[in-house]
Amino acid sequence: MSLPIHHMIGGGPRPVAPFSHAVEADGWVFVTGQMPTDPDAPDAPLPGGIEAQTRRVMENLRIVLSGVGLGFQNVVFARVYLTDFQRDYVAMNVTYQSFFEPGKLPSRTCVGVTGLAVNALVEIDLVARRP
Repeated sequence: MSLPIHHMIGGGPRPVAPFSHAVEADGWVFVTGQMPTDPDAPDAPLPGGIEAQTRRVMENLRIVLSGVGLGFQNVVFARVYLTDFQRDYVAMNVTYQSFFEPGKLPSRTCVGVTGLAVNALVEIDLVARRP
């Protein structure tokens, strides 16, 4: 195995903790969980509602994937964290699914949690694979 490559994406979301945007090892790319913060205005209030927060998280993930030369078609696994699972699960899924080609969704885990950084409603991390 070669040494991991640690990616920090210029213009990407500002990290809310000490981490790399993505770490790559042997063609596998592990994308850190993204929050619904605006890369252009990281101190701005979070978008309101689960749909808007999910959209912002997915856009942030797109920025990171693009920064390493990949896209959502390369994603093999996603992990979703929701602070109000019962209320937000269905609406989050509608927005989440719109970022993938029909019939080509990654495998996924979705869990309810008691809290997330920056008081977000949703956080999503990904595993992608280079072709």
